[in-house]
Amino acid sequence: MESGYETPPTCILLDILLKSRHPSGPFNEVWPNIIISDARTATDLTLLNTLKVTHVVNAAHGPTHVNTGSAFYSNAHIQYHGVEAPDSRDFNLSMFFQTTADFIHMALSQDLHCARGVSRSATLVLAYLMIYKRLTVAEAITAVRGHRNILPNVGFLEQLRELDARLQRKEI
Repeated sequence: MESGYETPPTCILLDILLKSRHPSGPFNEVWPNIIISDARTATDLTLLNTLKVTHVVNAAHGPTHVNTGSAFYSNAHIQYHGVEAPDSRDFNLSMFFQTTADFIHMALSQDLHCARGVSRSATLVLAYLMIYKRLTVAEAITAVRGHRNILPNVGFLEQLRELDARLQRKEI
């Protein structure tokens, strides 16, 4: 990252997210061995087996969202990491950035799959790319957007901007 770099404002990040949108499938590989999907894919054990998924991050964990869990995936030998997070701009998803990035990093010796696929799990994948691949927030968004339409809510974008600024100051 260049000296003099400044985290772009949210409006610029939204421009990157909204330009040249194209249809996303139910699942898309957004980085080598990282798939972001919808809830239907996340609960289709046959499809997950076909895709050779070995790890799932469910950013919509819980009974009112995508109610899976370790037990749901145990017979398929899939490791599970659940994050119970509403898709609300007021929810502090950043408290899950490091633990989820660590889980993704550990899983990348195999494959990873994230349930849902537009805001929460996309935000967690972006945080992983920023923390472990040292991409800026704009670079991470551009990389993922090349494969899937994502749209983290404005609150999550602000949290990613804060993460970007902390990474630039080498606080993480």
